[in-house]
Order: sequence, then C-alpha cells, then structure tokens
Amino acid sequence: MKKDRINKIRNIGIIAHIDAGKTTVTERILYYTGRSHKIGEVHDGEAVMDWMPDEQERGITITSAVTTCIWRGNDIQIIDTPGHVDFTIEVERSLRVLDGAIGVFCAVGGVEPQSETVWRQADKYHVPKIAFINKLDRIGADYLGAVNMMKEKLHANPLLLQIPIGSEADFAGIIDLIGMKQIIWDNETLGATFSEKDISSELLDNALQHREKLIEALSEVDDEIMEAYLSEISIPNDKLVSAIRKATINLKIVPVLCGSALKNKGIQPLLDAIANYLPSPLDVPPVKGTHPETGETLLFEAKDTGPLAALIFKVSLMEGRKISFVRVYSGTLKTGGEVFNPSRKIKEKLSRILKMHASKRDRIEEAGTGSIVGVVGLKTSSTGETLCYSDYPVLLENIEFYEPVISIAVEPKTHADQEKLDEVLTKFADEDPTLRVRKDEDTGQTILSGMGELHLEIIISRMMREFNTSVNVGKPQVMYRETIAAESEGHAVFDREIAGQRHFGEVSLRLKPLRRGSGNKYMIDMKDASSIPAVFMPFVEKGIKEAFESGTLMGYPVVDVEAVVTGGSCKESLGTEISYTVSAAMACKDALKKGEPFLLEPIMDTEIFVPETFMGDIIGDLNSRGGKIESISARSGIHVIKSIVPLSRMFGYSTSLRSATQGRGTFSMHFSHFDSI
Repeated sequence: MKKDRINKIRNIGIIAHIDAGKTTVTERILYYTGRSHKIGEVHDGEAVMDWMPDEQERGITITSAVTTCIWRGNDIQIIDTPGHVDFTIEVERSLRVLDGAIGVFCAVGGVEPQSETVWRQADKYHVPKIAFINKLDRIGADYLGAVNMMKEKLHANPLLLQIPIGSEADFAGIIDLIGMKQIIWDNETLGATFSEKDISSELLDNALQHREKLIEALSEVDDEIMEAYLSEISIPNDKLVSAIRKATINLKIVPVLCGSALKNKGIQPLLDAIANYLPSPLDVPPVKGTHPETGETLLFEAKDTGPLAALIFKVSLMEGRKISFVRVYSGTLKTGGEVFNPSRKIKEKLSRILKMHASKRDRIEEAGTGSIVGVVGLKTSSTGETLCYSDYPVLLENIEFYEPVISIAVEPKTHADQEKLDEVLTKFADEDPTLRVRKDEDTGQTILSGMGELHLEIIISRMMREFNTSVNVGKPQVMYRETIAAESEGHAVFDREIAGQRHFGEVSLRLKPLRRGSGNKYMIDMKDASSIPAVFMPFVEKGIKEAFESGTLMGYPVVDVEAVVTGGSCKESLGTEISYTVSAAMACKDALKKGEPFLLEPIMDTEIFVPETFMGDIIGDLNSRGGKIESISARSGIHVIKSIVPLSRMFGYSTSLRSATQGRGTFSMHFSHFDSI
C-alpha cells in the first residue's frame, strides 16, 4: 500500500448511548456506499452489524463489529460499538486502535450517561471526533439543546456545519453551512438520491447568521481564518474545509452534523465529513512503544516498509474458531508469515488474514499499515498484546480492563455439560477480559464475575446457543472488596522440606490503610537491607500480591492497602522462590486479620428518567434502597434523577421501575466507586 493509499484510509468508530441510533447510522452508511444492497433495521433483527442471535433478539449491540466500505475513493474501516454500559470494554478496546470517532446523539435525549462515558474514553486516547445529532424527526427533538448539552456535559467545542430544516414531524432536510445549500432527500429511493438547491429566502437569514458564527468560532482556533475574518475577506470553501480538518485532528473543535438515520436523511454528508475532517493513519502521531528489554521508547511511523508494529485489540470466537482482530500501525502482515509476541516471548504463524464484514470474511494475502483485519492461527496471543518481528521487538501500550462488580454461580445440568463447561468458559474468558472465572473452594461451584446482570445473562445464553452447554444459574451476587481499618503487623516463617529439599524464608511486614480508590502499594523499609537477599524480593512482592487476591474476611480481593516489608531473615543455601513467596503471603494474611478488616461494596452512579407524575414514588423508593440523590433536573417533559446507590440494592430494579411508572420510566447505571457497607 503506497503512502497516498494510506492517506485514503479512515479508521473510525461509532460511539454513543444505547438507543441513540449507532447501528442504524452504520446500516445506512453500508447501504449508501454499496457495501450492502438492503437496509437492515435493528427493530426487525436484520441489521448486518448486529449478527449475533442475542443482538438480533434484543435489538442491541453486544459486541463491536468491524466492516469496510468505500466512499469517494476512501477506505472507511468502521467499528460499530455497543452502547450498553455492561459492554464498555468493547468500546474501550475499539477506541484504543481507532483514528477517529463519530459520536451519535439523540436529538431528544441529548447527551445521555453512556454518551459521557464513551466520550471520555475517546478523550483518553486523544481520538478526534465528529458529532451527529440523530432522530430530528422525533417528538421533542431539540437540535440546539443537544449541542448545548455537549458544551455543558462533555466540555466539547462544537462547530455547527449544518442546521436542520424543520423539526419533529416537519423535519425535511438540512442546510449545509459550508456550501450554503439546502439538501432534501428523496423518500422514493430510501434516501439514496437527494437534491441540492440554493437556500430558500425564508431560511436564508438564519443560515447566514449560523455561517457567520461558524467562521467566527473557526477564527478562534485558526490564525489564517482569523486574519481573513478580521479583514472581512471572503473565505473560499476549500480553505474552510482544510481549517476544520486541521482543528478537528488537533482536538480543538468537534464538527456537528444532523439528520435522521431511520428516515434516511443526513448520512451522505456525514460520509463526506468522515473523508474531509477525520484523520488518516498519516495524520495521527506515530505510535509509541517500548523496547521489551531496554525500556527505550520507540516510534513507528505509518508506512508499509517500516518494522512491524501491530496490536491485538480483540479475540473473538466465530463458529468455534479463534479470530484475533489486529490493527497494523506499521509494516505489513503476510499470510503464512511468522510474527513475534514479546509479552509471551513466543513466535506465532499467521495461517490466514481476513478482511471483515461483521460476521462475514474474505481471505486476503497481506494487510498493510492502517489495516484492521482478522487473523487466524494465533494460538497463544491474547487481547492487548503486540505483534512484531523478533529482530525489532516492541511492546505497544496495553488496553486497560475493568474490574467486575457482579457474580453468579453456575453448575452444569448433566455430566456431559460438566466436561464441556471448563473448556467453554476458558474460551469466553479469552474473548472477554472483563469476564472472570474462578472455583469456589468451599462449595465447588464455578463463579462467573462480570460487569452487570445483562453481561452475565448474555454469556449464559451464548453457552447454550453456541456450545450446547446447559447450566443452572444461582442468584446474582455482588463482588465486594475487603480492606483494613487500622495499621497492623504480620510475621511468618516458612521452614519445610519439599521433595528432599529444605526451604526456608522469614518475612515481617506492616500494613497500612489508604484512602478510597488509592489501590494497593508495595514498599521496602528494612533496617538491615541484607536480611532478605535482593534476589528474593520480587518473590516477597509476589506473595503479598497473591495474599491480596483473597482477603481473610470473606475471600474477596483486598484494596487500598499499603504493604511495607520491614524485615526477615535468610539461611544460607536454604532460601528459595517458594519459601519467600509463601512466607510473605502468610505474613500478609496474619497482618490482614489483625488490621480490623471490613467489606467495601460497589456503589453505582444511577440516572433515572421519569415523568413528573411519578417523581415522589421513585424518590421514596431510592431512599429505601440506601440511595443518595445528587441532583434532579427537567428535560423535554421528563425529570432526570441522578443518584448513587449500592449495587446490592439494585437487583431487579428495571422491573420495579416499570411497575411504578406504568412502563414509562427508564434508568441507566454504571460503577462509580467502592465504599464501606
């Protein structure tokens, strides 16, 4: 792939709150670019990108799907991400490898809770964004209201490139403020054709005012535009487009477009905006990595002839086969070629490279810089790991994973299910880093931990559908954490003969409680630095970390504790890895018992949307659940109650809310922090 070809690649993600219309927008993009020949509707269970049976039944996106389409000679590689908070990891790992994003907002709901979450995730990875205000045909649609919410809630700098013609049932089309044309779509052709005309006289004054505001806002972030604006010189459209592109890539502005995806209006200008304003792999800074041995920072420019630097951002099981999704930042992947995984220090062979279109795939011989492809043949490599060449090793920044907050116990229904269960769960855990699987030593049950009730429900459903494995499911349990209230000291000696060899290790340590959210810390403060040889200190740290994985109160992970190694002893030739790992773990457990341990429970940020009539009942119910109301605000005929509530009191809340509000109330919640019970 030549440099000018890399310049024509757009790697974009579509991100938003659930029900904002991400998948509907994606389906129109595929239709108008000729990638699909029929518009698939989410509500009919026929959306191309929602290919899993669970997605089609529920009408939601569960797993991010990858596809490629072509518009004006640009290769647009799209990842359609989930909007439900339980599947936030899908958004996180997609944004990690994308160059640009489209934030879809509902014109009625505006910036909703999960919109804020995904927007912040995009900010974390410095991803340039375009906003698309969708559903302008709905009752209560408020275009400028949604734009103002972007300023207030996202602290974004929106730049209006379009304004709608009409609103709600009268929404007819858009006015393009760059070309100063009004665009009306043809319903007969499902929006595939549209007419561009001069702006009608009754709309012209409003359009001129908004264009003036556009140029004024752009002059604040571009010196050349400011000079022309102050000199009252007419600015050519191509100059405006290049200034908007530059400011978007530099994260100074967010271009705002509008339409109604369901009514097939506004998608072609959105595709033009993707090509005009979002970056190619050449427009973003070279990817940074570190040398696995020396720790030296390495930079990889986007070019096919460079050394290989690629990141596995997702592992998926399709028809029982493991497919690794890979973003190539530099160099070229070739079918049959050998790659090196520096995290595991192994070489792997690429048996196939696949160009993905949701669940469909085409074999290709090679994938150049900027490509997002599926790879078959990686047996050991997993999510977040780097692929490179052994003579030029590099570690790219890993992907952050979230800690699960809810768990269920599962038991196989039959002996045949028992044999399959462990294997199936291992596959799911490889695919989904937020799913944790462990065995309860007391009951012998298998415990699944995940991000929410829906997350675990989908896993159980997929076990049955894809692997024909039936299980009995216990009631959901909260994943608590443990910590200590007081400083304490622990001491342990491990002196044992194992397989004819004597192992000796002695460790003393002190534990100290830290403030909430600090995490765990490890320090060494020994009066005699030689009391434990330096070679064994990593194993002391390992033992402490292992002890923190399971507390002394109820076996939950220990958080917000500082461990300080204060001393110990060693007997010549008897010190071993085992002796210091075990003695450190024993000393840590000893100190945990003495440190007045107590439980912390997950507290959830909750937003509840209810009509005013039901406000009193809902607030009373929240108080009875131990919730603390933080704010109440009015929005488009409904009230929004923001509160924090313990997760343990929110099981089955959706049913209670529907009953109390005659089915008119909705809510969303996501993890906020751990706090004492």
